[in-house]
Formats: sequence, structure tokens, C-alpha cells
Amino acid sequence: MPRTSKSFRIGKVQAYLRGRTWYLCYHDNGRRRRPRVGPDREAARQLAAQINAQLEVGAPAALTFEPIAIPSLRERWLAHHEQVLRSSVQTIQRYRTATDHLLRFLEQHPARHASRFYACHAEEFVRHLRLIQVSPNGHRNTTKRPLMDKGLRYILECCRALFNFAARQRHLSPYAENPFRVLEVDRVPIEEVRPIVLFTAGQEKAFLETCDDWQFPLFLTLMLTGVRPGELCHLLLPDDLDLGTRWLRVRNKPRLGWQVKTRNEREIPLVPVLAEVLRIHVGDRHTGPLFRRRSWSGHRDLGFETSSLPALEKELSRRVAERQTKTGQPVSRVDRLRLARRLWLELGTVKEEYVRLEFMRLTKAVGLPSCTAPKLLRHGFATALQEGGVDPLIRNLLMGHAALAERTPGHGLGMTAVYTHCRPETCRRQLEATFAGWPGVLVAQSWVAHHQGAK
Repeated sequence: MPRTSKSFRIGKVQAYLRGRTWYLCYHDNGRRRRPRVGPDREAARQLAAQINAQLEVGAPAALTFEPIAIPSLRERWLAHHEQVLRSSVQTIQRYRTATDHLLRFLEQHPARHASRFYACHAEEFVRHLRLIQVSPNGHRNTTKRPLMDKGLRYILECCRALFNFAARQRHLSPYAENPFRVLEVDRVPIEEVRPIVLFTAGQEKAFLETCDDWQFPLFLTLMLTGVRPGELCHLLLPDDLDLGTRWLRVRNKPRLGWQVKTRNEREIPLVPVLAEVLRIHVGDRHTGPLFRRRSWSGHRDLGFETSSLPALEKELSRRVAERQTKTGQPVSRVDRLRLARRLWLELGTVKEEYVRLEFMRLTKAVGLPSCTAPKLLRHGFATALQEGGVDPLIRNLLMGHAALAERTPGHGLGMTAVYTHCRPETCRRQLEATFAGWPGVLVAQSWVAHHQGAK
């Protein structure tokens, strides 16, 4: 057979036949590329023409990709979230923890490059996850247990996002599928999950009656506003609480190292009895956290101004500048967050985990030791709104969830939410109607009467 039939050139691309398979050869960004095409000469000619056209205009060639080891890919992905998307520090830490499982799996596996990690390897990784033992909430000293279904799915979703990033950055072959997309992660059933058991009316009454004077205002606020424990711990006087008009404001405080989970700020009406409870709880205080630690001394001299949010932001900026001067290096977001947490502690703020410990002590005392998460009270609040017939849009606003239009664009309430506006008094009227005659309100009224009578 003549030599010309075994090779041809189109511009910058050379094609040659080896055995029964056609290969291309060209240089892209100073690197020699030799992709395999297949046995069809015409297909090789068409692809060679396509790649030559892309090389002529400086576009990435169709078959060009940059192989990368999965550990390096993971670091680039996390850096993208840190430096480009500016995801929260907590979100990045969750992504890091989830993908740590993949890196540990790869220590005993040869497929360490993203372009050589196939669907069969992803399936093997799932089998590995179903066999491992983990510590709940990441605490080292807790009893280890198998991964629950929601945790397993979250890990796979993070790995799928990691490989989506690899495809966008051209670290995978153009014709390669995301191995975790092939798994159909969204179809993994959630069979093993902790059930949400809401308090009955009697249990709510017993829970509140067991509270001491420090616990009562805190947990009543969680019950009657539906705020998250982290939101509760970062409420500041005087801006976040207006007892005159009975409003609680949940606001982002990015310059103090804290933001609402969904970034959605909101105002929550206070039912009259909760406003009275908080009035008694606050007393003559005008600044600082709404809820302080038990051991906090209100007369402690902090050595810096605490009368306003700008004053606290100024103090944190001073500490960041002092740290930067001391180390000679820019302060990372993680270090800034540590400094912010230290400032919150100096203000006497209640730690979120301490709220959980207090909740567990109370549930154990009333015979409900299996109830260990204070977010149960948030579930109860949402359920009470549903049972009280509160408008769905108002429920969405009061809970501080992501906008319905973002989840279901163009469908049902999603689009209605774009055009619908709720007057503040409508929120107040429906919230107060929901909790009228509620057992917890009756207990709270007795608590107020007792403390007002004591004065």
C-alpha cells in the first residue's frame, strides 16, 4: 500500500495510521498531542480539519485536556470556592470534609487521575462508603456508626460537583462522562434517616415548665419565632430587637464574621407574651448580645465600645490589622473568623453547642432523651404555621428560606412570589392568630405574671 494512504496532513495537524487505527499529531500550547481517533479515515480527516481550525484562531482544540491528579483537582476546586465564588468558610469546610472520603479511598486505588476515574470506580467508592464507620458531627470521641443515607448522598453530590468543575476546566477528556453523574446520585433512596418527632401539647408545656429563668426566654424565643440556634446566638441589642413595636430582626453581620445560612435577612413579629418575656429578660440592658452565657457578668469592663454594631466592627478591624502587623502576612478568612468568634465570646454570647446541651438536659428531664437537636423547635414553629393556615409566602418569609422563585422559577408560587408583597401587619396578624391559645403561650403568660408580681 502506498505511503500516502497511511498518513495525511491538514494544516497544523498530521494524521497517521497505526495498525487499523488513525491517530492525530499536533502541538497545542507548546505540548505535543497524539489523540487516538479510530479506524475511520474520513472521521479522522473531519476531526483533523476541526482541530486545525481551532488552532488557527487560538481556541482550545477539541480533544485537548490537561490531566490532573484528583488531590490537586480538589485543592483547585476549593480554591475556586474560596477566591472566586466566595463561598462561606463553613461551606468550604463541609466540601473539604466530604471529599476527604474520596482521597482516603484513592490511597488504596490506582485511579488517582481525574481522567482515569470512571463510573466503575465511582460505584466501588459507593460500596466503600457503605462499609466505613464515621463519628457523628465530626466529634472524635463519639461512638462511630455507619454513614446514614443523607450523608452518603451529600458526599456523592460533592464529588459530582468536583468532577463538573474538572470538566469545565478541561481536566477531563471532552467525551468523558462525569462518573458521579452516571451513578444518578439523586436517585439514591433516603431510607435510613433520623425521624423528626415533634412535641405534643403536653410535652411542650412540660418542657417550658422545666426551664429555669435563664432557659425560659431562650427556648420560648426559638419556639415562637422559628429562628435557627445560630441566628439566636448572634442577635444584638439594640438593633435586632424592638420591643416597642414588637419586631425581631435577623440580620447578616459579615463584618463581624457571621451571616444567615441562606443570606436572607428577615423581620419576625413578636407575639405579645414573648415581647413581655424578652422585656423582663433584657431588664435595663441596652447593648450586647440578646442572650448571654449564664456565667457572664454584666459589669465586666471589656476595654472597647459595645454600644453599636459599627463600634464592634471597628474593634474587629483593629484586631485584624494588629494581627496582620504582627505576622507580616495578610489575614485569611479563616483567621478573621477566629478573631470574630473570640470577639463574640468576649461579649458574652451563648455558644450554639451550649444551646444544644441545655436543650438535651431539658428533654432528658421531661422523659424525651432521644430529642437532642434544638432545631426540633424550628420544625414545630413551621408546623404550627401550617396548621394555623398561614399564607405559604408568609411562611417562607418567616422561616427565612431561600426564595421560592429560585427553587421553582416560572411555576406556581415561585413566580407569584416575585409579584406578591406582604404587609408587615399581615405577618403579625397571622402569626399572633396561630399562637393564640397555644399551650406554650399560656405557660409564658403565667411566667410573666409571676415575675411582674415579684417586682
